[in-house]
Amino acid sequence: MSQPGHRPRSSRPPSHHPVNKVMYDEAPMGARIADVVTSFMGSWRFIILQTVIVILWISGNVYLLFHYDPYPFILLNLAFSTQAAYAAPLILLAGNRSAQRDRLTLEHAAKEADVEEKQNVDLLRGNREILQHVQALEERILQLEQRIVSGLTPPAS
Repeated sequence: MSQPGHRPRSSRPPSHHPVNKVMYDEAPMGARIADVVTSFMGSWRFIILQTVIVILWISGNVYLLFHYDPYPFILLNLAFSTQAAYAAPLILLAGNRSAQRDRLTLEHAAKEADVEEKQNVDLLRGNREILQHVQALEERILQLEQRIVSGLTPPAS
């Protein structure tokens, strides 16, 4: 079932939902890496870690604890530029995967809704047939009651 270049994720059990199978179990390695990196880069953990690193970098260079990147911090700026150069395509890849996951989810939901709609139509048709039988029985019972009542009443003289 797996395509070449795809390997099921071993750290989690296989998915049962068809969208999850396509998006996670059969995802190529690059897509999985992009998901992990972008989920980390979009977290408070990353923001706090990066803030701590920047504070240490600037304070270390300002107070001459180490002086390999003096003000205006060209190496720090280069590090941020490099980070942005790698982050942007990864974010776009993750965004494309998110859009694909949403599309697959909507398609799956539409298929499920079609199945449910057909089941509802079948149930309504069955209920309508039952109602027609009940109405026919009620009419037959009324006819029988009328015959019984007319047979019990004395004939008019």
